[in-house]
Amino acid sequence: MRAALTVPSRPLARASLVLALVLALPMGGNAMAETLNFDNASAGTAPAGWTLTMTGKGEPKWSVEAEPTAPSKPNVLKQSGRATFPVAIKSDTSIKDGFVEVKFKAVSGSEDRAAGIIWRAKDADNYYVVRANALEDNVVLYKTIKGVRSSLEIVGRKGGYGVKTPVPSGQWHALRCDFAGSRFKVTFDGKPLFEVEDTTIPDAGMIGLWTKADSVTLFDDLTYGETR
Repeated sequence: MRAALTVPSRPLARASLVLALVLALPMGGNAMAETLNFDNASAGTAPAGWTLTMTGKGEPKWSVEAEPTAPSKPNVLKQSGRATFPVAIKSDTSIKDGFVEVKFKAVSGSEDRAAGIIWRAKDADNYYVVRANALEDNVVLYKTIKGVRSSLEIVGRKGGYGVKTPVPSGQWHALRCDFAGSRFKVTFDGKPLFEVEDTTIPDAGMIGLWTKADSVTLFDDLTYGETR
């Protein structure tokens, strides 16, 4: 049975929101974007407005922590537990076409060292995720349906597994996905990597964050928006 922690939203405890108008998104259209930097929450607490859980089994541990290297000081969201796939879902979001982007640092992990972003999530067992892996030095996009993860083929290429690219541990990186209809465009550290086509989850859903196994990962400046 999955252990899940849903934290109600409270104005004084929730992560700070920065509203910005983002024009000319890579896949077209305009969007209002929100950025969460976790700086208005107390270190050692769970962020408000999130469902902190997992896909599979284990004991994930998501918490707001002080981090001197954070892109937006002083705090980050840290995952330091161990589970099949630790998942943090922003409970009050519902986006069909838009984007999600996050800055992350892969700190440690002997089995895995991953950071991912989630979109169109129905729950912790059904969502799209793109993740960067510092042990494998690659970026891969998957669909997770009823708790089963499957990698998706890249447009214009038969076979293969994601895209090889350096993902150094101990450094901050930026991972982004723009999604419209069945088309998903992945960008890593400002460089477009690949696109994927898939129709499995066509409806609006929640956005969130993801890691794998024993990954210890820091997240900051989570930005997301819906294309208008």
